[in-house]
Amino acid sequence: MTTHVLQFVELSDQDRKAAKPLGKLGKGDQVEVRVRRKSGGDKVVRLPPKAAALLEAALSRLLQGERVAVLTEDQELSPNDAAEILGVSRPLVVHRMDLGDLPFRYVGKHRRAKLMDVLALKAKMDVQRQAMEALAEDAEDLRRRYGV
Repeated sequence: MTTHVLQFVELSDQDRKAAKPLGKLGKGDQVEVRVRRKSGGDKVVRLPPKAAALLEAALSRLLQGERVAVLTEDQELSPNDAAEILGVSRPLVVHRMDLGDLPFRYVGKHRRAKLMDVLALKAKMDVQRQAMEALAEDAEDLRRRYGV
């Protein structure tokens, strides 16, 4: 049985319609979170400014219908989790590991890559993808203009 470290959260359409945006936080704004327990007790937690900014960003994305996951930078991911972040198949991730494009280590017989390495590879792949799209647009433009 595989345990997935990567857990995305998304809001239903009903929840998105019911929720109100937090709005842009200003310098010096205080954010407090109130937790109402089933037992009836309330607990209020004051968030530090950086934690409030994270909450603001996550809530904004969720309300736009995007899926959100919170991970630590040095968290290790399985090839399946890395594949989900990269938007490629698991075998392609393993291939990239074997080529040395994605650093990893073994934990027993299982491969693990750090999130920051996966994100660095994603940035590199995004730049390559943009270059390929620009090249394809240029080729299409040449074909249209000159019949080449």
